[in-house]
Amino acid sequence: MPQPTPTRTALTPAEAAALVPDSATVACAGFVGVGHAEALSRAVEARFLASGHPRGLTLVYAAGQGDRGTRGVNHFGHAGLLARVIGGHWISAPMLGALVQSNTIEAWNLPQGVISHLYRAIAGGKPGVVTRIGLHTFVDPRQDGGRLTPRTASSAIEPRVQHLVLGGQEQLFYPSLPIDVALLRATTADTLGNLSCEEEPFHHDLLAIAQAAHNSGGIVIAQVKRIVAAGTLLPAAVRVPGILVDHLVIADDPQDHQMTFGADHEPAFGAAPASRPPHGAGTAAPLPLDVRKIIQRRALLALQAVPPRPGASRPVVNLGVGMPAGMGAVADEEGVGGFVLTVESGPVGGTPADGPAFGAARWPEAITTHAEMFDFYDGGGLDISFLGLAEFTPEGHVNVSRFGSKVSGVGGFINITQSTPRVVFMGALVADGLQIATGDGTLRILQEGRLPKLVPTVQHLSFHGPYVASLGRQITYITERAVFELRGGRLTLTEIAPGLDLQRDVLAVLGAPVAVADDLKTMDARIFTDAPMFQSAG
Repeated sequence: MPQPTPTRTALTPAEAAALVPDSATVACAGFVGVGHAEALSRAVEARFLASGHPRGLTLVYAAGQGDRGTRGVNHFGHAGLLARVIGGHWISAPMLGALVQSNTIEAWNLPQGVISHLYRAIAGGKPGVVTRIGLHTFVDPRQDGGRLTPRTASSAIEPRVQHLVLGGQEQLFYPSLPIDVALLRATTADTLGNLSCEEEPFHHDLLAIAQAAHNSGGIVIAQVKRIVAAGTLLPAAVRVPGILVDHLVIADDPQDHQMTFGADHEPAFGAAPASRPPHGAGTAAPLPLDVRKIIQRRALLALQAVPPRPGASRPVVNLGVGMPAGMGAVADEEGVGGFVLTVESGPVGGTPADGPAFGAARWPEAITTHAEMFDFYDGGGLDISFLGLAEFTPEGHVNVSRFGSKVSGVGGFINITQSTPRVVFMGALVADGLQIATGDGTLRILQEGRLPKLVPTVQHLSFHGPYVASLGRQITYITERAVFELRGGRLTLTEIAPGLDLQRDVLAVLGAPVAVADDLKTMDARIFTDAPMFQSAG
C-alpha cells in the first residue's frame, strides 16, 4: 500500500541554528550578496553569542560572501565559533580576516574554482580534485600551500594541497572533506523540499553543496521566501531536488532576501536579452573620466582588437571583480558590443554588475552553475580575461590576495589567469593620493601617488608571470598612464599616455626598473577625451 508523501513545515531560523552541532563542517552557499542564507547565518551567530554553541566549526565557502561589514559569512567571525576556514575570497568578510590577523584560526585561501569543483568531488565520493590550477603560486605546497595563519602550518594539521606528478605533468591535489551542514538560500520551496530560484540572479553552487552534504551524511537547511504545495513547481525550474533537503526556513525579514547586498530587487538581472535598452540608452550621464574609466577605456580597446576563435561569431570574455567589472558599463556607454561578457558565478552575456552586486549580470543570455563556468574557464574556453592589479614586479608576478595583515583572497583569479590565452591586468600605476587632469586628449599628473604598484617583490604570489608566459599566454598590464607587456620574461613598457614625460611621470615613479620598448607608442588620445571614443556611441 503506498505510503503518504511527507511534507515539510518551516523551522524558525533559531530552530534551524540549533541543529548545527559543535565541530561541524559547514558549507555556505552564496556569491558576495547573492544567495547567502542571511537569516540562518545570523541565527547561528546569535546562538553562539548567547550560549557559546556551536563551537569549533569549520567553515567552507567558494565565492566571498559579505558586505565588507557584518553580513554574509561575517556572522561566523567570532573566536570560538570557528576553528578553521577554507575560503576562496576573503575581502568581503573582514571579521574573518581579523581572525586571520590574530592567528586565532586555521585558515586557507584556495582558488575559488577549485572549491566549487571540490563540492562536486565530495558529492561524487571522489578523493578530491586533481588540477594544475595553483601551480607556482602561494597555493602550491612548495610555497605556502594556501595557508594564511602560522598555526595552520603545524605539522599536525593535514595539508589542504599536495603536489604530485601524473603522466609526467605537474598537478596539485586538493583532498575532499565531509560536509556536515549545508546552508542554502532559494526563492521558493514546495512541501517536498524542492527548491527553485526564480527571484535569484543565478544559482551558483546550490546543487553541488546540497549533494556534498547529503552524501556525506550531513544535513541540508534551506532558507526560502515561501513554501508552496507539492507539484506546483515546474520540474525544470527546480535547482535542488527535495530528496536532498532536510529542513526549510522561511525568513520573514525582506532584507534577508535581497537580490544582492546592493538592491532589494533588480528586474534586469533576470530579464531576457530582448528587453535590454539600446547601447548607451541606459546611461543618463557619462561616467566621470577618472583614473578608473581611463584604464577601462584602454582595456575596452584591447577587447575590441580580439578576434573570435575560428567558427565563433564573438569572442568570449571574463571580467573580474572591481575595476574590470565596470568595463561592461563603459562598453554600454560607448555603444560597443560584438563580444560575450561572462562572470564566474554563472551568467553568460549581458552587462556584468559591479560593487555589492558583482556576480550578477543585467540581461544575460544564459546562466550556468558556478562549477560549470569554471569547467569552461579551466579548459581554455575564454578568449580574453580582465583582472585587477594590486602589485606587480619586473618579472610579471602579480599580487591581488594579501597585503601585510589584510587578507583579500584570490577568488577565481588563479583559475582564470592560468587558463586564458590573453590575460589583461588593470590597475593604477601608483596608489594613495594620485590626482590627475584630463579630458582634452592628454593626461596631466596634478599630484603624484605615494605608493608604487610596481615593486621589486610581491607580498603574496597570486600570479607567476614566467610560468604563465611559458604556457603561451599573452600578458598585458594596463594603467592610467602606461601599458606594459611581458616579453621574454621581462616587463616591458610599450605605451605611454599623451602629455606625459617618460622619465618624470613613468620611470621615476616605478618601484623597480623595467625595459622600455624600442617602438614605444603613445596611448590612443581618444581615451583621454570627454567625448565618446566611438562614433557609434551617443
